[in-house]
Amino acid sequence: MEEESRGERLQKALAAAGVSSRRNAEVLITSGRVKVNGKLVTQLGTTVSDTDVILVDNKQVSRKPKLYYIALNKPAGVVSTVYDRHAETTVVDLVDIPNARLVPCGRLDMDSEGLILLSNDGDFVHKVTHPSQSLGKTYHVTVFGGPEPTTLRRLANGLTLDDDTRPTAPAEVTVIHRRPTVIEMVLHEGRNRQIRRMMDTVGHPVERLVRVKVGPILLGDLRPGEWRYLDRNEVGSILQDTATKLSGNNTSARGGDIERASDGAARRPRTGPRGDYETRNRSRAR
Repeated sequence: MEEESRGERLQKALAAAGVSSRRNAEVLITSGRVKVNGKLVTQLGTTVSDTDVILVDNKQVSRKPKLYYIALNKPAGVVSTVYDRHAETTVVDLVDIPNARLVPCGRLDMDSEGLILLSNDGDFVHKVTHPSQSLGKTYHVTVFGGPEPTTLRRLANGLTLDDDTRPTAPAEVTVIHRRPTVIEMVLHEGRNRQIRRMMDTVGHPVERLVRVKVGPILLGDLRPGEWRYLDRNEVGSILQDTATKLSGNNTSARGGDIERASDGAARRPRTGPRGDYETRNRSRAR
């Protein structure tokens, strides 16, 4: 297929169709799993037009999928991935939308709680997760002991973790409650278990960690395990460049219908293939 300046890169088209993230789409292409108009394509520079037919694993990709944007309050003990054979429950298990092919926008470690966004819109996932977007994430962190002002400044200015040579990026650090000490931290990067490692480094281990905000999106009053659809203003505030196109119509800039809840109501996870979440956790607590 000839590359055209007016076309869209194949990996972006796959992400926009909700097949995967852009990065994973690149892997699909280079591993020989993608065809365009019946021809195998392995070059990442390939572009496609709206009329081209794309197949992944010999199955045609819908170019105008229904787009879902979800806010979930992840409970402790649930993993932030699509599938993990060692995990009892994943965040995707808690959102009961048939055939949506949702992926989590980033991760919260299994012991942490709070807001995680899910979508089948690859551009949205990219905006939320990619470091270049500098989308701040806000956490309420309950710690043991009472950190001194000098310790808080170390956390805010950046510090070198025991198992890393790069100092952490500057963060916003504020004590919002004492006895117990609760610190609000706003991070603009997402290293593995970063806050827990930062607090271990300064001698104030984490007792509880809850993410309460992702960019402009608030956790609000969602209970653990509950989820809701983001509204158009929330989606637009993340995508920014498509915000105008999202308002006042029923389609996104890429042409797919946006699924949303008119009542804004929170949803509890239904019984799924791995059983009811609340029942499992009650059993585990006994």
